Amino acid sequence: MSNIILEKEDGVWLLTINREDKMNSLDFGSHFELVEIWKDFSEDPTAKVGVITGAGEKAFCAGADLKTYTMDFATRKPNEFRDKFVNGYGLGGITRGLDIDKPLIAAINGYAVSGGLEIALACDLRFCSENAKFGLQDVKWGFHACDGALVRLPHIVGMGATMELVLSGELINAEYAHKINLVNKIYASHSLLEKTLEYAHLLTKRAPLAIKFAKQTLRNIVSMPIEDALRHEVRSFYDLGQSEDLAEGTRAFRERRDAKFKGR
Repeated sequence: MSNIILEKEDGVWLLTINREDKMNSLDFGSHFELVEIWKDFSEDPTAKVGVITGAGEKAFCAGADLKTYTMDFATRKPNEFRDKFVNGYGLGGITRGLDIDKPLIAAINGYAVSGGLEIALACDLRFCSENAKFGLQDVKWGFHACDGALVRLPHIVGMGATMELVLSGELINAEYAHKINLVNKIYASHSLLEKTLEYAHLLTKRAPLAIKFAKQTLRNIVSMPIEDALRHEVRSFYDLGQSEDLAEGTRAFRERRDAKFKGR
């Protein structure tokens, strides 16, 4: 049985972490499986939107499997650790080393803790079920997050809420996660995946080139001084000026119809 189930429909790729008996935690096999799928997704021109979730309703992902992954990962020889991980791919393939210029959505069913939360943070949007729980429990076990939480979380929820999660190791519920903007939407458990995929298919109708340039710009400007960021933003807009998609979009607006984008 595969650790990762991949389903494709009309440009939407649904990745399901299939280790329900292990709270959908990742061992090395499932980690590298995700890496290869995300690389294929990034390079496939027919792939428009990626959705990641966990099997069952108990957990989205409990992070790295403490029994088989964490200690092996943390105690590698320095040169191997640097080559394989620091300069390689982060947990689950999207947390470090692979920038994907297509929309990514996490459908969070149940627990998203430690590395599982980091995978969700690496997505552009996070939708969750009413029973979802979030936390960075690393400090309980003697380490801290290392796959993006300390970098991404302050930009998403602010420094105060980040410190609360990082320093305490305590879990928060879906309502509180929504209050601090950690998640975008909350759905009933039975409708979470349906609603997420519905939204994903909506995004497939948006201009892929504009999405690509926008994501690249957002990544680049996040640490820039505001004047540099503003110049970078408008240059990116100008780069879209000669695209077929922009011409099609303006025609569709004038003709009061849905645009048909080609990504060029």
